[in-house]
Amino acid sequence: MNRIRAKLIQKIKADGYSITSYIHPDEGIPSDLEYGENTFIMDKVPIHPRVKLGDNNFIWSGAMLGHHSNIGNHNWFTSSCQISGNVTIGDFNFFAVNSTVGHAVAIGNENFFGANTLITKQVSDKQIFIEESTKVFRLNSDQFLRFSNFGSL
Repeated sequence: MNRIRAKLIQKIKADGYSITSYIHPDEGIPSDLEYGENTFIMDKVPIHPRVKLGDNNFIWSGAMLGHHSNIGNHNWFTSSCQISGNVTIGDFNFFAVNSTVGHAVAIGNENFFGANTLITKQVSDKQIFIEESTKVFRLNSDQFLRFSNFGSL
């Protein structure tokens, strides 16, 4: 939940060091993006206008941050997670691969969003969302090809 990074940053600052942020140089970040210290934005991250990021956020390659979103501190966004427009996110949240937050949703603090989760309603604090794995189809691959048009290709 990014607590270790938050404690390390606090210690580094207490020791008198300055903290920097990193935005991949190939990104077309909007000029009105606001971001705090120790923010990392990797490559291939589309960020829409009017996004605000707090401190110590990590946005991995392929994540998307929608317009007018306001993101707190110490959050982690993995590859291909999607944050729609006008979303508010608190602190210490983790968004796994392909997790999606719908338009105008408010997210509290200390939540975990597993792979392929879809959030369309407000989320309070300390919630866990885990999408059930895809179930095995009743036919095996040979049977499926025999009953579909794919088998004749």
